[in-house]
Amino acid sequence: MDLAKKVVDKMMSGDAFSQWLGIEVLEITAGSCKLQMKVREEMTNGFNIAHGGIAYSLADSCLAFAANSHGIQAVSIETSISHTQKVISGDTLTSTAKEINKSTKTGLYYITITNQNNIEIAHFKGTVYRTKKEWFPKN
Repeated sequence: MDLAKKVVDKMMSGDAFSQWLGIEVLEITAGSCKLQMKVREEMTNGFNIAHGGIAYSLADSCLAFAANSHGIQAVSIETSISHTQKVISGDTLTSTAKEINKSTKTGLYYITITNQNNIEIAHFKGTVYRTKKEWFPKN
């Protein structure tokens, strides 16, 4: 099993919120990630559309998995999202993370979220701090 998959499997096993969202890992490689989830009725707000936190949370998980996929523990220090289309119950969302820059201390990632019709519904940018802690120390 490659390191990126091993890290994400470990992260997902302890991530109750991503599990509640119903996130499925479609692809994971060093520095990139693709996730998918289906929006459920209890994820909607008073406007009968998905709460903005749903797309945000999917993107945040995608950021976390992509940033940690190199085997070094990383935590977000700044994130932002722009919602471009409404999301309703029954929609299937796919988030794709791309690593823009990675140094020894920080990483910058761009996440695009699309719906089942391949329409972009949100754009997310995240910066992470890369600790020096390894997910699987060799000693």
